[in-house]
This record gives sequence, structure tokens and C-alpha cells, in this order.
Amino acid sequence: KLPNGVTYHTGTYQDRLGKLQEHLRQLSILFRKLRLVYDKCNENCAGLDPVPIEQLIPYVEEDGSKHDDRGAASQLRFASEERREIMEVNKKLKQKNQQLKQIMDQLRNLIWDINAMLAMRN
Repeated sequence: KLPNGVTYHTGTYQDRLGKLQEHLRQLSILFRKLRLVYDKCNENCAGLDPVPIEQLIPYVEEDGSKHDDRGAASQLRFASEERREIMEVNKKLKQKNQQLKQIMDQLRNLIWDINAMLAMRN
């Protein structure tokens, strides 16, 4: 028996140890496969010229700041309208949920009453 009060079963331990060793073996195989893919990618990309990082990341300069302000204002207006619509839908959804809850409570009470009457009849 272990210090925390759990009974020690040799069969369970052996079973878990076997599963753990199998997972570790599978993991080792998968890492070998990954290494092969990595080496193959490096082999295929060896002849390519390296591309500077600046070309990989799109960069937009701030030349048209006035145009961007109008665009930002319209985006802000659109976002606020969308938020308002979402709030309205959430409000309606909460009302519908409340109505459904009331109906479920009424049905539960009705079923309870029917069961009580049936029990009294017997």
C-alpha cells in the first residue's frame, strides 16, 4: 500500500509501464520521420537564395494619413453599429431563454402534479 492510501497493483503498474514504453517508442519513430522530412526540406531548399525578412513581412507606410483617418472613422462607426446589433440580439436571446425557462418550469410542475395525482389514485 502506498503512503497516500492507494493500493498498489502490480498488473496495473505493468500495464501502464507497457503503454508508456509503447508511446515513447512511437514518439521516437515520429521524431526520426520528422528529422527525415527536415533533412529533405533542407536538401530541396539548398539551391534557393535566402529572402530578406523585410520582404516576407508586408509593410505599409503612413503616406495617406488623412485617408486612413476617414477609413478608421468609418470602420469605427461600422464596428459600433455591429456591436449595437450584437447587443440587441443578445438581449432578445436572453428574453427567449427566460421564456423557455418559464415554460420548462411550468411543464415540470404540470408533470409533477400529474404524477402526484396518479400516485394518489393507486
